[in-house]
Amino acid sequence: MRLRCAVLDDFQRIATSVADWSPVADRVEVVSFAGHFSDEDALAEALAGFDIVVTLRERVPFPGSLLARLPRLKLLIASGMRNSVIDHAAAEAHGVTVCGTASSSTPPVELTWALLLGLARGIVTESNALRDGGPWQSTVGADLHGRRLGLLGLGKIGGRVARVGLAFGMEVTAWSRNLTQERANEVGVERAGSLAELLTGSDFVSVHLALGDRTRGLVGARELALLKPTAYLVNTSRAAIVDQDALLAALHEGRIAGAGVDVFDVEPLPAGHPMRTAPRLLATPHLGYVSRANYATYYGEAVEDIQAYLAGEPVRRVG
Repeated sequence: MRLRCAVLDDFQRIATSVADWSPVADRVEVVSFAGHFSDEDALAEALAGFDIVVTLRERVPFPGSLLARLPRLKLLIASGMRNSVIDHAAAEAHGVTVCGTASSSTPPVELTWALLLGLARGIVTESNALRDGGPWQSTVGADLHGRRLGLLGLGKIGGRVARVGLAFGMEVTAWSRNLTQERANEVGVERAGSLAELLTGSDFVSVHLALGDRTRGLVGARELALLKPTAYLVNTSRAAIVDQDALLAALHEGRIAGAGVDVFDVEPLPAGHPMRTAPRLLATPHLGYVSRANYATYYGEAVEDIQAYLAGEPVRRVG
């Protein structure tokens, strides 16, 4: 009897076509779920009959309570090599092997600039007006050249965002608690002395930090108040780094020029979520890592992980 493999959150119904699953087709039946399971009971019921699960990024938590309800599960594959929403100790205790895949930082860098440029030039507003017969030119674009881009985080993604900003002729400053002068020099940007210094001096601020105890709620009402009223905030990292209520208040009150957001406190966003109707907000449905090349890597390497597991060979252990 073939093993059964569930692919979660396959919103575009692309998982089985973007990669070649034929190497495991004789031993594994693949079932793709295009909808999102928003609660543990629904997920436990849906996955009860599966031996293998492929989960996308950190969109579906796998706490010990869920793993205990999936006695048939033996292999859990996460896209990327880091996943904070899987209880790794519980997985090991229940005999579940957890492994991962490679993941490119290119798509989130590109999406960051899509949001930033869209905000700066009012792309959505102007495009909608043109299509709907509205006014011919209603916005005045914000210039990038000569303006200051402030980056929260200068890691792999932040560093690449910085280089694009420099190519636009922007002045680029970065800050994080662990940022060294050597790293700032390596990328060719200024190192801000504090978070407050970065926020008060920037025309555009983009978030590129990992979520943890020290970064959760890092940008709250007090920090947002430091931004210029002409400044824009972009977050393609993690929603919890920016206080969502404080951001909504700043947008509604016009205390910042706008925000570009790809990550949310609840995903997918419920129909009545205030982020869906907030003014001055350019929002995308967590598209940061969603690109054809990245998906080909995720699902192609998921097949390789399954092959290795079935052959009793070492798999890519995810942390």
